[in-house]
Amino acid sequence: MGGWTGKLLRVDMTAGTAASEDIPQEWMEDYIGGRGLADRYLFEEMDPTVDPLSPDNVLIFAAGPLTGTCAPCGSRYMVITKGALTNCITTSNSGGFWGPELKFAGYDMVLIKGASETPKYLFIYDDRVELRDASHLWGKTVGDTEDGLREELGIPGLRTCCIGPAGENLVKFACIMNDKHRAAGRSGVGTVMGSKGLKAIAVRGTGGVELSDGDAFMKALWDMRGEMVVNPTYEAFGMFGTASTIDLTQTFGGLPTRNFQQGQFEEAENLNGNTIRDTRLTTNKACFACTIACGRVCELGEHSDKFLVNTHPKNWKQAGEGPEY
Repeated sequence: MGGWTGKLLRVDMTAGTAASEDIPQEWMEDYIGGRGLADRYLFEEMDPTVDPLSPDNVLIFAAGPLTGTCAPCGSRYMVITKGALTNCITTSNSGGFWGPELKFAGYDMVLIKGASETPKYLFIYDDRVELRDASHLWGKTVGDTEDGLREELGIPGLRTCCIGPAGENLVKFACIMNDKHRAAGRSGVGTVMGSKGLKAIAVRGTGGVELSDGDAFMKALWDMRGEMVVNPTYEAFGMFGTASTIDLTQTFGGLPTRNFQQGQFEEAENLNGNTIRDTRLTTNKACFACTIACGRVCELGEHSDKFLVNTHPKNWKQAGEGPEY
């Protein structure tokens, strides 16, 4: 079926096993995208009253049929589970390069159950799948974890999603991070990952995404892009990044301030897209196959010690002589 690989990777953290299985064809036809398909699996396999931090909770990483193609926003993947923060079924979305890499390895989804007594990371290289010891990574930050796995595995093009100390210590709003800076940040999905003893998923794929009708797909794609480039929102996101929304959310009281105790921030003007562009912007940064490039690479300079990055040269960008944040 075009867009899908038709494969799910089932991981049992308690037993320490991982196995590939076919996704039912009718499910791929009936449910929309990775989120819809994952919700169908939750319905079948999880008690809705389960404690989010119980081994019986199900954690699913799901790519959609457009993930890994050259469609706009074809970088996205979803994390679906019962959230630690909300105690409800939740989904969290992230971009970057990890989602497409999972598709290139031959999987639409990774479904995780159980909990390991010791820290593990999941290694995926096409059809080679292993749960490996992650004791040496436990306690490390996201950046150090990704750097450590790249050095340990020595595989060019490796992509990683992982948790940091917040997820390990079951902080209720912990994120799952991929490509160091991209976040599946809603509802405590990182907390659930930490409760399972899973530090990271490192993936490398050498395949591709098959389309049912490549010519028709590309025609629809170029038609879509023709409409996108004349849309004011497209221009704003390319020029100012997602910070282009700060003025709007500040106006209607929806700007998360002090852990959402308030909806407006007195220094909002110093954080909006115009200020970033004029004072700190080094260059734009795009996710996989994205023409918008809403990511911002900024030089923090004297204020770098106030963020979870530092001025070590390994974090510098050549263009800006400062850390990326």
